Amino acid sequence: MGNGWRWLASGFNHFKQNPVAWIVAIIVWVILSTILSIIPVIGSVGITLLSPVITAGFMLGCQAQEEGDDFRVGHLFSGFSNNVGQLILVGLLYLVAIFVAMMLVIGGFFLTVGSDMGSFGQDMSVMVLPMLIGLLLIVPVVMAYWFAPALVALNGLSAITAMKMSFSACLKNMLPGLLYSIIAIILFTLGMIPIGLGLLVVIPMIAASMYTSYRDIFYQ
Repeated sequence: MGNGWRWLASGFNHFKQNPVAWIVAIIVWVILSTILSIIPVIGSVGITLLSPVITAGFMLGCQAQEEGDDFRVGHLFSGFSNNVGQLILVGLLYLVAIFVAMMLVIGGFFLTVGSDMGSFGQDMSVMVLPMLIGLLLIVPVVMAYWFAPALVALNGLSAITAMKMSFSACLKNMLPGLLYSIIAIILFTLGMIPIGLGLLVVIPMIAASMYTSYRDIFYQ
């Protein structure tokens, strides 16, 4: 269980080595994501496809720190020169999986409500089953995604192999992963309180903790 906290603590250590570069890199990605999100549909798809590439950049930056170099803002885009095709495929597979999960949730909703849509406004409990279905479907998708960018960029694996290994690793580390998720959610929530300024620390820490958890699990 202690590993979950240690991943985040180690992530913070990566951040504090060069906080300015980490914060600038996060701000740049937020700005780019915001610009892309303005484009209907295509923008959201583009963000999802590019996210593994950007995440891989953070992983490569963390690896550089492990090797004695500095994290640089340029690491944000270094994923584009490291197995980029497979990284984009990770994003595509993730997008398809999320879409299928959403369709099943919507289908579950209509099966629950049936033809009596009038009861929906009176009894919100009809949403419980679809929401549970959604949660059960999305959690495995996130598990398959979590370590995939690192495995593709740092180990040269294919998207499918990386996602299989990621899912297996998460499955074998459910308890520390649960503790990690709870602490990360609490930190993220606290980070939003002072007009979101705390997120400038929390988001880089969580990004770096993806690398530290990867190192702990795959190289222990």
